[in-house]
Amino acid sequence: MSTLFILNDPPYGTERSFNGLRLAKAVSSQGDTVSVFLMADAVACAKAGQKVPQGYYNLELMVKAVARKGEVLLCGTCMDARGIGDDELIAGTRRSTMDELAERTLAADRVLVF
Repeated sequence: MSTLFILNDPPYGTERSFNGLRLAKAVSSQGDTVSVFLMADAVACAKAGQKVPQGYYNLELMVKAVARKGEVLLCGTCMDARGIGDDELIAGTRRSTMDELAERTLAADRVLVF
């Protein structure tokens, strides 16, 4: 089985992206193939070098955990709109396109949107 997670919310301020990544990590640990597509403000979840207060969740660590077992793709247009360059991304993540999102959507057994 394959599951595609589409995240839209920013890394901090809401917990939607955090919860989407938590679930993606849990699903991948159960043996499913997992793809995560970050779009809109969620592209900031894959920005390297995040510094958060002690005791606060860190989305960079969550993205790295998901990328180890699955793939993490980012909307290139959304990255450009937010001034995020490819060189600022967490290792194991990459710029993508709406065409690739469409392909992943049609190929997935399940699509979950956060």
